[in-house]
Amino acid sequence: MDQLTGSGPERALRDSIKHWTKFVDRCIFKRLDTERFEEFIPLVQNQHPLPPFVIALLFLQPQPYNVITLDPRIPPYIQILTKLGYVDAPSILRVLYKFSSLHTQLKTSQNETQSASKGNNPYQGLKEKRKNPQRWNSSAWVEEFMFYHVIKIIVEGTAFRESRVVLELVQVISKWMELFTSVSSVFATDVMGELQSSQARIDMETARAAFVPLLLRLVEVPALVKAISSPHAKAIRKSLANSMAGFIQTLQPAPGFVERLEIFRTETLARLDPIDKKDQAATNAAMDELLGTTVGLDSFVIPDLLISNTRSAVYVFLNASLVGRPLVDDNVLISYLQNRYQGATQSSAIELIVASFDILANAVFRNEGPKDAHLLKSFLVNKVPLLLCLLFLREPTFDTNASEFCITEALSQVDTSVFPTASLMFDESRSNNPYTESVREEFCTACALHGLVQREHVERILGELSMSYEPSLEKYSKEKLVQDCLADAEKVQGLIRELEKMDGNVGAVCQALVEVMRQLCNNKETMSLKLLCSQLAQKPQILDILLLFEKLPSILDPLCQLLDNWRYEEDQGEYQPIYEEFGSILLLVLAFAYRYNLTAADIGIASPDSCIAKILGRAHISRDGDELTEQEKGHLSGWIHGLFADSGGLGDDLMSSCPPQDFYLLVASLFQNIVVAYTYGYLSDETLKGGIEYLVDTFLLPSLVPALRFLADYLWVEQKEQKAIIKILQLILLPSSISGEASTMLSSVRNLVAKPLEHSLRTYQRQDPKNQDIQPLLRALKDSLPLSRRTGGADHNELQSWTNSSSAGLAGALRHTVQGLVQWSMHPSVNSMPTSYTHRQLIAAQKIMGAKRTLRLLLEEVRTQSETGSANIVYDAVAAIVCAPNVTNEPPPNNQMMDASGNVPPAVQRPLTLREVLRLEAEGCNKLQKADPVLAEIVVRLYRRVEAHMAMPQNQAILEAPGIQLDLGSGAGGLGDVDAMAAVGVGADGMTVDGLDMGIGGPGSAGGLDATSDGDLFGGLDTNGMDMFGWGDSMDLSGN
Repeated sequence: MDQLTGSGPERALRDSIKHWTKFVDRCIFKRLDTERFEEFIPLVQNQHPLPPFVIALLFLQPQPYNVITLDPRIPPYIQILTKLGYVDAPSILRVLYKFSSLHTQLKTSQNETQSASKGNNPYQGLKEKRKNPQRWNSSAWVEEFMFYHVIKIIVEGTAFRESRVVLELVQVISKWMELFTSVSSVFATDVMGELQSSQARIDMETARAAFVPLLLRLVEVPALVKAISSPHAKAIRKSLANSMAGFIQTLQPAPGFVERLEIFRTETLARLDPIDKKDQAATNAAMDELLGTTVGLDSFVIPDLLISNTRSAVYVFLNASLVGRPLVDDNVLISYLQNRYQGATQSSAIELIVASFDILANAVFRNEGPKDAHLLKSFLVNKVPLLLCLLFLREPTFDTNASEFCITEALSQVDTSVFPTASLMFDESRSNNPYTESVREEFCTACALHGLVQREHVERILGELSMSYEPSLEKYSKEKLVQDCLADAEKVQGLIRELEKMDGNVGAVCQALVEVMRQLCNNKETMSLKLLCSQLAQKPQILDILLLFEKLPSILDPLCQLLDNWRYEEDQGEYQPIYEEFGSILLLVLAFAYRYNLTAADIGIASPDSCIAKILGRAHISRDGDELTEQEKGHLSGWIHGLFADSGGLGDDLMSSCPPQDFYLLVASLFQNIVVAYTYGYLSDETLKGGIEYLVDTFLLPSLVPALRFLADYLWVEQKEQKAIIKILQLILLPSSISGEASTMLSSVRNLVAKPLEHSLRTYQRQDPKNQDIQPLLRALKDSLPLSRRTGGADHNELQSWTNSSSAGLAGALRHTVQGLVQWSMHPSVNSMPTSYTHRQLIAAQKIMGAKRTLRLLLEEVRTQSETGSANIVYDAVAAIVCAPNVTNEPPPNNQMMDASGNVPPAVQRPLTLREVLRLEAEGCNKLQKADPVLAEIVVRLYRRVEAHMAMPQNQAILEAPGIQLDLGSGAGGLGDVDAMAAVGVGADGMTVDGLDMGIGGPGSAGGLDATSDGDLFGGLDTNGMDMFGWGDSMDLSGN
């Protein structure tokens, strides 16, 4: 309206606008009903005529007294104005566009630059006001209403009376598409998450959900095609095509409507503007390249090959899952088994049982029983029955006869020379192995406990009288165990001892312990927590058992949060007990981190400000004086004085000024100062001994974990100070006097650092073979070595044996392993011993050779075995190797965009996995075919088998069993058992449901979503005939 100046007609127009403005204000203030409005409006238009755009502007623009949202009285007025022909579709959409609140989301650098330059140009502010007028704060509901209103205008045919109006409508529709595209881009690039969950995003999706049907209706009207076919509409056509191309990209693919828009853009508009020959050639070249990569993979034709399901595949998969930190993801494992047998539950169950016995037999055969047998046996006895329950819960009906058949059939394939029956255990001519005897009976006992086997049928399945089966064994309830432990703290010790049993109850015990730990953390009962954590840290193999049934973050998150938020009380009396409680809890976190070689990210700690993240990352690294803050220098000086000065002592003043979190970050620097001081004579033997005695007391003992790690590293690099390091290690590892409690905790500390410390000592011993001080230290570590690390990494002796096994070194050893798997699978005789296998070899190959070279080696072995007639077997074995998890290359559990402090943590970079490299190779199959057709065929066939085996079911079909609710997110308690089937009447007798709850609502629930809508919003719009618009019921209008 800035151009409405002058005299004559222009003055009359200004007068009309003034009169209309007053009329609109009075209608709003008086709340004029629609009937009287319809009577008055023709009189106003006759006396003061205005064009449609200006009328729409006066009604739909923000007012000086209201910029929040449009008055709800206005939309019915607009309907009457449309009915009378005073406003039309283009005018309504243009005004809506001009004042839409969506514009406020577009904060471009261009606008900021223009805003900064206002002071240099006196007219800049006026220009900015014209370009960026006052927008509505919220206009989504108005736009939604008006878009549907315009649809009705289009359906009635009143929107296309003139070609000029149609072209105006197309122009403003293009503007709207550009606006939606720009705003969607803002949300898509909003990595900080400031807008992702805000009302602004909801408003945009609300408006767009109504705009898409309008666009669909518009492009299917013949009058529009006729209007834009005019030669002078070429620019409008181009704008429409470009804006539509961008807009379509912001929509989620959905059956029907996206395809309809694409057809209009690529066929109707393209026919009106033929593509230039040069552009067409470039497009064709790009399409050929596209078809040669991604599309080519799906259409790549290879000969059919019937691949066998061999005994070695699940054997390899379970080996990989348990070679280091246990990585038994129930859903992944169950899906893998079901995919292999196309949902045949009985075959999956038999293969799981047999493979579980095989991996235990393999550990015994490889003389790895002391290190692995306890975990593998607990997996077989305590975990597998729960996995079998999950498998059978997928069946529509269940009968114990089916599960008993599977268990009987599987046991018949288990070698009795390795896993003897009860009668064979008394055969004096045999040399029984403690790791495998009684396993059959223990497994059947656990299956009976969970309802897979009727108790009276156990002896029939075993084939003889059981010597150890206890029919009276009761199934534990997690909830009752938790209540008992919280009521009587002494019962926690008994519960920890239960973890070592082989009776099928360990899953419930694990869950109960983790829940007790969580509640103690929430209630800050640090004294009870100290005892629990100390006892768990004493037995590293128990940590393996916990991870069979619980995810790592669920165990450590409560502990880390408690330690991160640890603060002194205002009326704190003694500080030594606080150090002791903090250290004992931290010791368990360190036990997990050191045993499995975990980083803070592996545990799920996202914030770099977390004290636990700092302790894990740098507590074992010494810092020079210039790297310490003044406060840290003061603390370090205080500890040195307190430990070694004649007038020192570790009093409350020192510990009150230096919280335990700060002390642990100074441990490495403290020990470096001790080493240097002793080396150069500033500390005598007696003074050193007195100071170390403080450090081997319980309240400081956990700090020796990073200290010993520092000393192990220091022993490698500082030759002048090595003897001082050995002296300090003697005082720590071989103390002359120590309390019983401190001795137990010192044993826990030795377990954590034994491996790296032994490596450093042996290296130093080779430098100084005559040194008599090293061997006693190695003897002190000897018992701790089997318990020290479980990372999946190969030790030095293993690597040496593989590299020396053939002229081809590690590559030859890996190919020999694949050959062993193929040979074993080719002769699947009953009771055959499994071929020797450890997944550490494959992990070592990937670390040394890289995933790409390792995959090429496996592919070449597939080629070689295929040429000898073993293709049906080698594909299954190698596919299992590719599918198997790699414990050293797992993504971190924390997938949040921001940490608790609002910072975005850097993405954790991981090496490519075998599966990822295989996918990349398969995507280039067409290029590969030109160079090596046979290899291309091998790659595609292997890729398809791997992806088929690793496919997860849509919407987790396991959750869809009617009436069965499982908590699969919290470990064993969520596994359920056949008792769940009894609850819904599917075949098990005399059983009860125990703790099966998912909390996802009943069958008729809406999943927490409110599907209702405000009917008054469309009070003036006839929605009974909405089907005339031709919308699909399943239309998905959500954007990217």
